[in-house]
Amino acid sequence: MSDQPAPADTARQQLEPAAADGLRAYAARTRESADQLAAVLEDIAANGLPALENCTPWEELRETHLARLAAQRPAVA
Repeated sequence: MSDQPAPADTARQQLEPAAADGLRAYAARTRESADQLAAVLEDIAANGLPALENCTPWEELRETHLARLAAQRPAVA
């Protein structure tokens, strides 16, 4: 993506205010997640990997995430 605006001769369709607000909120959440990941990677680069005793196995993380997703989705009869 570019930080430069679109050329003036290209017509752009404007979003509804609610849609634009939702898009801005999504962008903010995405930026926050990216910043958190970058901070973790910078910490690992500066200090090395954490001790194994301080880590959560990926299988536990996966199961927790899948349970969270299942709770958000209504059951199908």
